[in-house]
Amino acid sequence: MNHNTPLSPRPLHQLADARRRVLTATQLRAHGVATAEINEQCRAGGPWQQFLPGVYLLHPGPPTSEERLNAVLLYAARERTAGVPSQPEADQPHRPVYAEAMITGLAALTLHGFSATPPLTSLDRIDVLVPRLRRLRSTGCARIVRTPSLPKAEQVTGLPVAPVPRALADAVAELSDAGAVRRLLTEAVRGGHCEPAAVVRELTAAKLLGRPHVVDAVDSLLAEGRAIAEDRLYTMVREYGLPDPVWNVDLRLRGGPHLGGLDAYWPEHAVAVELDTRAPRQDEDALWSEYARKREHLERLGITVVYVTPKKLRESLEQQAAVVRTALMASADRDPAAYVVVLPR
Repeated sequence: MNHNTPLSPRPLHQLADARRRVLTATQLRAHGVATAEINEQCRAGGPWQQFLPGVYLLHPGPPTSEERLNAVLLYAARERTAGVPSQPEADQPHRPVYAEAMITGLAALTLHGFSATPPLTSLDRIDVLVPRLRRLRSTGCARIVRTPSLPKAEQVTGLPVAPVPRALADAVAELSDAGAVRRLLTEAVRGGHCEPAAVVRELTAAKLLGRPHVVDAVDSLLAEGRAIAEDRLYTMVREYGLPDPVWNVDLRLRGGPHLGGLDAYWPEHAVAVELDTRAPRQDEDALWSEYARKREHLERLGITVVYVTPKKLRESLEQQAAVVRTALMASADRDPAAYVVVLPR
């Protein structure tokens, strides 16, 4: 027997791997199973069952969580038959190609390891993200979520899963419970799954910030994200041996205008650090202009401003410490800065 020899249907229902116990009609035909035989196997009391349109379980019992996920993906994916082997080897697991489909919403968050989401077994429906122009309808346990542009899927347990910010937006779109929304957003940041700005960007794109309970949760999310970033900034100064700055201060020209608030400031070196925690809302451009104006004003006065983002502090703390240390060391080669009044913020 070679790789081009069609399979009989007999061994298919004996396969134990979940990905091989869930197949489409096209895949079954590639295994040599005719449509009439599929219908015969799926008769009442038969060994197979049709779980979703064109998707079959090769056993009579209820599906496992993994089988449900695979069935939903097979239903929604743009099927590719060229990659279906006619005779898979026993030691090579079947790896279907899920083109233009990925798990999203609550199921995706559960796969990403969230504790605030229900277990997969308790979800009546599994959200699957597909391109907007695909002709699909929600049916059974598959709920179709459309998007103009698919994000890059992340592989979780071998399945294509939407990135956390996108999965959050799709989950929040279906939730009306303010507490549930707040728990999900908080866990996303506190658990290190993503940065607040990425979440707000997806919520904005999904037009969810018009819902009061979502706006309240976002405000809590941003406060949570800033608190975590501030703690990492303290850790950076302590663990990498930087001199102690004055924390959370306002600068003002003596007898003149307010210059702005800073998260850390080294008066003897005229070096400042500010956390860039801008959220991408509708006023992003205006807020960035405010950041830029403040930075330009301070630098005209001889004050070096180092902007750091929460993401940089999370992913490259040592590198950010090196940037600040370089700015402190370079202060000796600069002209003295203008005299400013430092006030607690």
